[in-house]
Amino acid sequence: MVRPDPTPPSQPTRLLRQNRELRAIGVWNWTLPAWAGRFPAPDGRTYNTCPSAGVCRHVCYARHGTYTWPAVRASHQANLRFVLDDLPDWQQAMTAELGATRFRGAWVRIHDSGDFFSDRYLGAWLDVIRARPSVNFYAYTKEVRRFRALVEPHAPENFLWVYSFGGTQDAELDPAHDRVADVFPDTESIDAAGWHSQGASDLLAVLGPRLVGIPANRIPHYLKRLRGRTFRSWQAEVDAERRTRRGRTAPRPSNVTPLRPSRPADNGDQTRAA
Repeated sequence: MVRPDPTPPSQPTRLLRQNRELRAIGVWNWTLPAWAGRFPAPDGRTYNTCPSAGVCRHVCYARHGTYTWPAVRASHQANLRFVLDDLPDWQQAMTAELGATRFRGAWVRIHDSGDFFSDRYLGAWLDVIRARPSVNFYAYTKEVRRFRALVEPHAPENFLWVYSFGGTQDAELDPAHDRVADVFPDTESIDAAGWHSQGASDLLAVLGPRLVGIPANRIPHYLKRLRGRTFRSWQAEVDAERRTRRGRTAPRPSNVTPLRPSRPADNGDQTRAA
């Protein structure tokens, strides 16, 4: 009896899907595995689809529940394997799939989980977006520097995005000018901060007011870790602690002679304290 090859197919036949929440608002999505992981044997490669993830990785909704089911995880890993192993073929396949009539005028969320993990991958997405001007695309991202360099100067008209707090590049975001999203403990805290919830529709993240509030998922152990903070304030705490540790352990420059206390001149006329 011939055993089936345990390696999942590297080229999924369907690239865009709809989960329950996005289907309710007519949005399609493209998904990668969340954050860091390893492909199963015999592949065994490690990956990180969210290289700028900060505190968000500790309470990521896409590392909980149905996202962890073996069939779901295998599907997301198959998507990533396709991108990593043959990006030009993936770009051609994605462009072709988006040519279907059902996507005309529709919205596609890039990354229900995962992020734009490399310049090359982001560039491929930009080519796809420009090739399908009748489709609308949007994304959350923590890749601030990458978007500043590759997207902001010549952004496609059919692509909207929101920078999300909780990443290692938070300090480079300016809520006074950038469209930003932050995770809050609950809806009441969003209102109190003067931000605007996207709870009614995920599309409000890019079509609603610029300051986007996201209520935290009601996962008990995640809420315990959040401790009533927003992702932005939590990340700021972590960044401050890291700077303090670095200050304590900063090596002394090798070309600087340590200062030594000077000796008072022995002139026989030293002043005594009263």
